[in-house]
Amino acid sequence: MGKKAILEIKGYTKVYGEGRKAADNVNLTVESGDIYGFIGHNGAGKSTTIRAVVGVLDFTEGEILIDGHSVKTEPLECKKITAYIPDNPDLYENLTGIQYLDFIADVFEIGSSERQDSIKKYAEMFEIYDSLGDQISSYSHGMKQKLAIISALIHEPRLIVMDEPFVGLDPKASYILKQIMHEMCEKGTAIFFSTHVLETAEKLCNKVAIIKKGRITVSGSMEEIIGDQSLEEVFLEDEDEK
Repeated sequence: MGKKAILEIKGYTKVYGEGRKAADNVNLTVESGDIYGFIGHNGAGKSTTIRAVVGVLDFTEGEILIDGHSVKTEPLECKKITAYIPDNPDLYENLTGIQYLDFIADVFEIGSSERQDSIKKYAEMFEIYDSLGDQISSYSHGMKQKLAIISALIHEPRLIVMDEPFVGLDPKASYILKQIMHEMCEKGTAIFFSTHVLETAEKLCNKVAIIKKGRITVSGSMEEIIGDQSLEEVFLEDEDEK
């Protein structure tokens, strides 16, 4: 059975005031089972594209489809099957960790035993199970990041979109997140994430796109793109050519 396109970005363009193009005719496809890295400097257009994919940022030019549904015209269908982990999670600080996870599980209509199993599994993996009764306002940045990741995983999304997911995580939590990413992809989930940590992307991703000044300059399978070089060398060569 062939892999299915889960995320399709077609001709996506986002223009801000004074005609500045934050994203300029972006095209890419993320298939089931892909771990797709989105690489670029700050301000290159990574977050702009990601926020359009998850429906946080509107756009006029182009189309974005999630499992065949349009982000513009079928936003609810898209959000039901998507998880989004922003670079700086904005959580409800006055709730406890477990209240927040229960709230997210309610939104996605997850049954009682199913949610308990998922929450226990992931909270124990990230070693915050014993802190779920505490208010989120008492959590460290790393604990908030872990809680956001758990909340994104409990409805078993078909597409996971992450903006710099490893920032703020300690080495052990980063390792666990990578394990979970592989596990999800084996089940057919598609993962699309931005990072500026090229070494991580090279080891983790099977596909990659480099974006510079709003335009994708390189995209494809990791093997094809790096050949016998490193991703860092390819990225720096791409810089020199532009």
